Amino acid sequence: MHHLATKPTANARSRKRRGNVLIELSLICPWVLFLFVGIVDLGFFSYALIAVENATRIAAEYTSSSTLTAADQSGACTKVLAELQNLPNVSSLTSCGATPLTVTVTSGNGPDGNAASTVSVTYQSISMIPIPGILQNQLNVTRIAQMRVKP
Repeated sequence: MHHLATKPTANARSRKRRGNVLIELSLICPWVLFLFVGIVDLGFFSYALIAVENATRIAAEYTSSSTLTAADQSGACTKVLAELQNLPNVSSLTSCGATPLTVTVTSGNGPDGNAASTVSVTYQSISMIPIPGILQNQLNVTRIAQMRVKP
């Protein structure tokens, strides 16, 4: 008796390949999703870092413009708020004395012994896409700028 081995037809092979593709896709999709979420959060954090750095420099430039503004906390706060208005948890703020935004201005002498103004800006961000256990913490950024006060 002669047994003929049945060869899978082209249709059966195509269904098997589609099944393999579905399994591979289901294994890869979570990793791609986490990678995408991480990139979005990293972009947001990078934007916050750059914005805080710029706001600190602008406030330091303002406070160093004269001896009258060297310790002007409210003027520096106004400059920082204007610069950081596009950040999600800053747009509704009217003061800079508590979390998520703290601005501190001090006047004193710089490293060269001349009058200088020092501005410190601390910002606490929110996590754009919180993922429990991975991306749930907030980013705290503190930037300090010191400039010589113009006589």
